Amino acid sequence: MKNITTFSELVNHLAEQGMRKNVAVVWAADESTQHAVAQAITDGFITATFVGCEKQLREQAFLLPLLDHITFVDAPTPDDAAAIAVGLVREKKADILMKGLINTDNLLRAILNKETGILPRGNVLTHITAADIPTYDRLLLFTDPAVIPFPTHEQRIKQVEYLATMCRKMGIDEPRIALNHCSEKANEKHFPYTVGYQQIIGMAHEGAFGRCIVDGPLDVKTSCCAASLRTKGIDSPIEGQANAIVFPNIEAGNAFYKTITLFAGAQTAGLLQGPTAPVVVSSRSDSTQSKYYSLAVAAMCS
Repeated sequence: MKNITTFSELVNHLAEQGMRKNVAVVWAADESTQHAVAQAITDGFITATFVGCEKQLREQAFLLPLLDHITFVDAPTPDDAAAIAVGLVREKKADILMKGLINTDNLLRAILNKETGILPRGNVLTHITAADIPTYDRLLLFTDPAVIPFPTHEQRIKQVEYLATMCRKMGIDEPRIALNHCSEKANEKHFPYTVGYQQIIGMAHEGAFGRCIVDGPLDVKTSCCAASLRTKGIDSPIEGQANAIVFPNIEAGNAFYKTITLFAGAQTAGLLQGPTAPVVVSSRSDSTQSKYYSLAVAAMCS
């Protein structure tokens, strides 16, 4: 499979495959979710099960030509819709879960429910963003800008595992994953998490994450810019060509996310990983296009 380097290439690849994944959409009362789903149906890579808001959705004229690819399951409240949609995923009647106009915490309660949820024991719930940045020659994945405030060492290991898997599903045979820090030196006193980076690198060498390259600590420039590596005299197998970055905490990840979208014109797609199916959990400020690309990444990774 060809390495996918942009969202446009991703959408074209999905269209060429001619395979539709079913998305359980929770309480799609907002137009951006409705239009993102409609575009993904039109482009041929999903079908949709709208859970909740049936009367409102049936009144949307732009959905009428797409009804052959839409199923409605009504629900009285957003919380009921979340429980039903999670049940569809659990029963393997849906491949992807998508948040509509429901509070994220409410949806997470349904996902994390110990009896009826979809997070297997031992998995970690984390957020991964894929970014199409005009000034970078490949898609860049990173974690975690939205869910885990300060990942433990064990959680960070899972983040590397998820990133490696997602990259390979994007056609990257040997993903390059950078473990981020503000410098290229571990600092046990002030930044104790950087000491654990060496263990993760060792695990990668031993094949714990499949075929991939993991290195760090590296800052963003030395992760993604070969010239910066050369200037600093750093020898890293990442070679300034990272496919993914693991940020040390939610503040760093979120600041990076906001910076590249505001100042660099990046398009982004976000998913929760860890559950038995990808979960599209978009921010209220995310555009229709961002939600559409999130569906595309989810379809590729499901």
